[in-house]
Amino acid sequence: MDQSALEALAAATGDLLRGNGQRLATAESCTGGWVAMCLTAIAGSSDWFERGFVTYSNDAKREMLGVEAGTLAAHGAVSEATALAMAAGALRHSRADWALAVTGIAGPAGGSPDKPVGTVCFAWAGPDGRLDAETRRFAGDRAAVRAQSVAHALRGLLDRAATHAA
Repeated sequence: MDQSALEALAAATGDLLRGNGQRLATAESCTGGWVAMCLTAIAGSSDWFERGFVTYSNDAKREMLGVEAGTLAAHGAVSEATALAMAAGALRHSRADWALAVTGIAGPAGGSPDKPVGTVCFAWAGPDGRLDAETRRFAGDRAAVRAQSVAHALRGLLDRAATHAA
């Protein structure tokens, strides 16, 4: 997926959020701020993009988002439990209505038999305490895994925000 396609997803996200009068915060690990970069590439994004957290280290996840050390110890940084805690923390530490979180193993190293390279966990937190998470495994090199992760995070938010608005 190329940058223009990612920015088209970001623009659709912005249109939906603007139409709903809502704002978004992001919490990113393996994507390193790429989701936020796509969102802020859209003119007028200050109307609906509230802030982004790049929490690459476990310390950053704990300090900036309030992810519990016990969650990281029990489940690991790449887990739905951690992604959920990241998304919930991004909502708590912002003025956003929605948050998305991405944490994974983009490679080329760092994988394990249980969590191979390409494993990425996502979470979305929204109004009324809504929290959803899922895990995906993406093929390709580091750049491909990261690009697919950005796209999946944005599509997931679009699906959830559109359903919530309906």
